[in-house]
Amino acid sequence: MTSTTRQRGRPKAFHDKTEQNTVQALDRALAVMEVVAQKPGLRLSELAEETGQATATLYRALTTLQTRGMVECDEMQQVWHIGAGAFQIGSAFLRRTNVVERSRAGMTRLMRETGETANLGVEMQDEVLFLTQVETHEAIRAFFPPGTRAPMHVSGIGKALLAWLPPAHVQSIILKRGLSAFTPHSLTDEAALRADLDQARARGFAIDDQERAEGMRCIAAPIFNVHGEPVAGISISGPAFRLSLTRSMDFGSMVREAADQVTAAIGGRCP
Repeated sequence: MTSTTRQRGRPKAFHDKTEQNTVQALDRALAVMEVVAQKPGLRLSELAEETGQATATLYRALTTLQTRGMVECDEMQQVWHIGAGAFQIGSAFLRRTNVVERSRAGMTRLMRETGETANLGVEMQDEVLFLTQVETHEAIRAFFPPGTRAPMHVSGIGKALLAWLPPAHVQSIILKRGLSAFTPHSLTDEAALRADLDQARARGFAIDDQERAEGMRCIAAPIFNVHGEPVAGISISGPAFRLSLTRSMDFGSMVREAADQVTAAIGGRCP
C-alpha cells in the first residue's frame, strides 16, 4: 500500500523569502493594488509613476486585476479605484475572529455615551490596523476607514497594545519601525515612550495626546485572549477641544470597561 502524506499549508521553504520563492508578477500586481487602495482615482500614467512600473506592464496587471473585480476603471475619467472583489476577500480577514462582532455593541454604546467615534484595531506587521469604527454624529470627528494603518507609538490603540506586550516584543517593534515624529507631541524618545506605557498600564488605558494628528486625542484599552495576551484594542477619538485631558481621564474607565467586556465575550482573560 502506498502511503500518502497530506500537504500542509506551508512548504518546507516557507520562510525562504529569496527571489526564487516569490512570484514577481504577482508581487507587482499586489503592489499596484496597494497604491490603488491608498490613492484612489489615479490615471494610468500617475499609477506608473507611483509604482515605478512601465505603463504597458502596469496596464496588463490592472486589466488582470479588473477581470477578478479587484480594481475598477472609471471609463469616463480614465481613473482607477479598488474593486468589490478586494473588499470581499478582505472581509474574510474579519471572519477569522469574532472580535469585530463582539465589539460592535460596546463600541456603539461608547459612541453614544461619550459622543465620540469608537474604533477597533489590531496589531498587524508591527502597526495598528483599524478594522471598524462607529462614527459620532458630530460634524468634526475622527475618521479611520477600515484598513487604515498607523504606527503603534503614535496611536491610542497601538500604545494600549504596547503597554501590555512583553518588553522584548516592544523593543523589536521600536527597532524595526523607529519612533518617527508626526507632531510636536509625538514620543520619539524610547525612555519617554516606555514611561508613558507604564502610566497606561497603571491606569488601565492609553492616551494618544495629539501625537499622530495635532488637535486630535484618543483613549484606548486592550482586549485580551485566553492567554492574557493583548490581541486588539478599542478606542474613542475626537478633537482635543471637545475631548480634553480631563474628559479623557473620565472616559478612560468607560473605554476600559468596554474592552474588558469584549475580552470576556471572546473567552479571554485580563492579566
